[in-house]
Amino acid sequence: MVAKTEVEVTNKLDTVKLLLAIGLLLAGVAGFYYYEAEGLIYRVLGLLAFVVVALAVVYTTQLGQSIVGFGRESRAEVRKVVWPTRQETIQTTMMVIVTVIILGIFLWLIDMVLVSAVQYLTGRG
Repeated sequence: MVAKTEVEVTNKLDTVKLLLAIGLLLAGVAGFYYYEAEGLIYRVLGLLAFVVVALAVVYTTQLGQSIVGFGRESRAEVRKVVWPTRQETIQTTMMVIVTVIILGIFLWLIDMVLVSAVQYLTGRG
């Protein structure tokens, strides 16, 4: 695993781009409701177009590049995971089910003993 040092440099142009992306999203949502007389499919397609353009604007920022890089690194890490076999999964699931049943019975018995003790102490049993 390689340790990277990241330096946060906020660029004013990046801030403007992020605000533009937020504005595009808000304009898309406003347009979706403003044109409610139009067909739903056209409104949804228009909203999706605004979302795609907003994502494209965010992608051009340093934040967008770091998010995409994080996604790529996450995919690489998921590929390294050794997933359990079907048999291991079934065995582990059965162990969990048996443990839950045993603990449930144990807690039920403790509850019954405590209820009996309270009834005996209060004179109701």
